[in-house]
Amino acid sequence: MREDGTADENEEGMALQQAWSRRLLPAARAVRLNAHAPYSRFAVGAAVLDEQGRVHVGCNVENAAYPQGWCAETSALAAMVAAGGKRVLAVAVCAVSSEPVTPCGGCRQKLREFAADDCPVFIGDEHTLRCTHSLGELLPHSFGPQHLVQLPVPQPVAHPAPNERD
Repeated sequence: MREDGTADENEEGMALQQAWSRRLLPAARAVRLNAHAPYSRFAVGAAVLDEQGRVHVGCNVENAAYPQGWCAETSALAAMVAAGGKRVLAVAVCAVSSEPVTPCGGCRQKLREFAADDCPVFIGDEHTLRCTHSLGELLPHSFGPQHLVQLPVPQPVAHPAPNERD
């Protein structure tokens, strides 16, 4: 709090993050119950908040051909993109485990496509918020869209036909 009685930026940021976690964690908990996890029996729910203030949810979907399944975070991102969302402002992941369950490496990279390093990632279980990390903490020194230089699309080179050569 500043001397004039107004909140400083850090307090405002913390209040905003608390509001986001109160919206996202219940959504992640609810969608977790829809997970298709017949092989691992490890249900995960995720919720992302987009730049328009909308919440998009996803759960893990396993497949008998194990590598063909997808994570909850991937499902939530796909729902966001399908609805026209462009940026992730905050993420919540919910699973039941003795240790907090953070996004896997692949999902961290997928989240990085749409979120900045300071994006909060709320980790919860069926009852409570277990911890909060920034995406940058979970994926330090990440590779993201800003690394790609936008070059013009290469044009095909015209090659003379074999009978047109000298």
